[in-house]
Amino acid sequence: MSAAADTIGNGAQGPSASAHAAGLAEYQRAGAERALALGNRGPLKLDGAGRLDAAIHEAFLEHGFYVFEQVIDADEIAALQADALNMIERAPVRPGAEVDAAGRPALGLDYQRCPYRLARPLSDPWGGTNLLGGRHPHQMTQPRAADSAPEYVVFVMYAMCEAMPSGLRLYGHHDLLSVAQSINGTDFVPFNDAIFVKQPGLGASVSWHQDGVTHWQSPNWDPGIHGFNFQVQLFGASLGNCLWVVPGTHKLGRIDIKAMIAEHGGSDMLPTAVPLQCAPGDVTIVNRQLLHGSFANSSADLRVSLTFGFHRRTSVLGARAALAVESDEIYGEERVFRRSTVIPVAIDARAQQFPDEQRFQYAPFAGREHEFRFDAGNFDRYIHDYNVHDLAI
Repeated sequence: MSAAADTIGNGAQGPSASAHAAGLAEYQRAGAERALALGNRGPLKLDGAGRLDAAIHEAFLEHGFYVFEQVIDADEIAALQADALNMIERAPVRPGAEVDAAGRPALGLDYQRCPYRLARPLSDPWGGTNLLGGRHPHQMTQPRAADSAPEYVVFVMYAMCEAMPSGLRLYGHHDLLSVAQSINGTDFVPFNDAIFVKQPGLGASVSWHQDGVTHWQSPNWDPGIHGFNFQVQLFGASLGNCLWVVPGTHKLGRIDIKAMIAEHGGSDMLPTAVPLQCAPGDVTIVNRQLLHGSFANSSADLRVSLTFGFHRRTSVLGARAALAVESDEIYGEERVFRRSTVIPVAIDARAQQFPDEQRFQYAPFAGREHEFRFDAGNFDRYIHDYNVHDLAI
């Protein structure tokens, strides 16, 4: 395949990066106060039966998100950082290029799906477009990048389980999978994964949106029907580059985002939004129906967020493929099984690296774990190009 990365964002000329950062400062300060007042952050705790602590679960259901602190230890974060930075360095230098900035073959030339999306520095790639089902109706402020900025920057990377050995091991993390099981049932299924990259003074914005697209009119609609995403923070998330969310909006159904912004004078700075500040190793969990977004990164801080989500099986079976899935398929058991095979392989990859850790037992593959050991054959069979089988709803 061609290594050409998807490129989006028009690089429109707005305020300078420094003026943009200054204009957000008071909003960020007030948002941080609102976030801390919610009380929905702390260690990831499981009860004696391996279920998510009841108080944490209740807070997640109430607010639509939670910040788990210090989940991934420093050594594992260091391995994840190294693998993610390697991916960034190996990105094609521009659309259509098959080499990276150092002239080496770009990563992913043999992948069925290119693992990169590029964007203009500080642009809003999706806002105000029909991309991703038109779920980003408002375009965020697009500051002017420095004259020395590259023409294109990495915006999103994919295939962490294939391109990052540490990413595959992370996918098999006992406590994170226990949270997924607690929220979505023992037969939970995966969604996709994406690595959001916010380089200092360059990172593009993600305009206000809700993730789900298929079940808004379902007679069985409820606040959890579109699943949730984890974000594992590799370098932390500062006020200048973090994700912002509007607490409780996952319970409101589909929101008229353009009207909401118009009610506030057209400003990007929604008054009840809160920032998800994090340290390296923290993990956020966000309901996919929660209104959320992020501003262009006019700060001096790097953010790299490993994002991967999970669904209820009942939400996926019989649903039509959506978002970036290149298919009009109706999801059936075979498709769900194929994408789910990544989980037992990841669990075994983690067990081989961390033999003293508790191993998660994934119910849909109980008794078949020996078929999905992590080895070269199963990597080629189940991990190579796994993301063409993503279950987007």
